[in-house]
Amino acid sequence: MSRGPLRLGVNIDHVATIRNARGEAYPDPGRAAEVAMQAGADGITAHLREDRRHISDADIDALAALCKRRGRPLNLEMAATPEMQAIALAHRPHAACLVPERREEVTTEGGLDVAGAHNRIAPVVASLRDAGIRVSLFVEPDPRQIEAASRVGAQVVELHTGAWCLAVRERSPRAEALLEALRGAAALADRLGLEVHAGHGLDYETVGPIAAIGEVVELNIGHFLVGEAIFAGLGPAIQRMRLLMDRARRGHEAVA
Repeated sequence: MSRGPLRLGVNIDHVATIRNARGEAYPDPGRAAEVAMQAGADGITAHLREDRRHISDADIDALAALCKRRGRPLNLEMAATPEMQAIALAHRPHAACLVPERREEVTTEGGLDVAGAHNRIAPVVASLRDAGIRVSLFVEPDPRQIEAASRVGAQVVELHTGAWCLAVRERSPRAEALLEALRGAAALADRLGLEVHAGHGLDYETVGPIAAIGEVVELNIGHFLVGEAIFAGLGPAIQRMRLLMDRARRGHEAVA
């Protein structure tokens, strides 16, 4: 089922990664967020990690103020820890996406084990929801995890597209089965009353099939766009991504 226009959330974490490599004040993630919104981003995503490897507390302060001023949503990606819960409650972003986090990982490597950590995650979800924050859980396209997300009270699931994107790039025969799993997971989440988002590893080659899944209403994309910005500029990179998303969505709606 189509849910209409598809939103784009731009993750600006890796603008901060470049800044932190030299310990300078530039490039500024806030400036990147401004460019992203001007280029067609519907919202800004930022992951405040426990080790502060890219986005800092000061960045969150600035991004929260910027998004409020511009009337755009801030999606705070965070671990389900007391420290991050307190930060979210202090800033009250539009949304908080709970993700798994290990200090030794290069990037988020998979979905949150909601089913196995129900008793830890459910109170965090309740606390954030009580504060008026829309709660999303970053999960694998696994029915068990999606059903658990519904049970703990999340309003949104963000489907981890990383394994499928890697399979596409490697021309793996597993790609079609992984895409079918994403389609099935989106349909199940929708039936359970969950809003469906997707993200991780998406680029110009892979965005179309995900954008064409009618139940998906938002994509969160960051690393590829920051990398492409080196060659094309951040604004043009986002505009092209927006064009590909919209084209795939229109194609889906024509078929539906």
